[in-house]
Amino acid sequence: MPKSLELARVLVVDDEVSSRLTLQTLLEAGGYSVDVAGSAAEAYSKLDEGQYELVLSEAEVESPLAGRQVLSYARVKPYQPATALVTAYREAKASRYPVGDEQQVSINAENVLALLGQVADLIGMRAQRRALRAAAQ
Repeated sequence: MPKSLELARVLVVDDEVSSRLTLQTLLEAGGYSVDVAGSAAEAYSKLDEGQYELVLSEAEVESPLAGRQVLSYARVKPYQPATALVTAYREAKASRYPVGDEQQVSINAENVLALLGQVADLIGMRAQRRALRAAAQ
């Protein structure tokens, strides 16, 4: 009997319904299992209830810092998901900027192929970090 395929779980946090649903649809088409949250409170609840390989959040979910706070909360979870800010603005480019000891990645959702590539890269880097930690123990 074939082993069932386990899809990488992604949490998308965005208070704008159309952006949230668009990103969910794109990621599901790319082969990911996607949960969505429309507020920081909903995101915290989902992060407490489930485990995700990646958490993507729009920066200003409800306030200027809410998206970053959700990502900070996600990073301290025991399962340590990869995290990234997402922007839907055409002029925004994918960029890296330091947040604490870790790099954050800003993803431009306008370029679907780049988006799916960046998501795969983030999940792959998380798996690599976990494997290195396991090997060190």
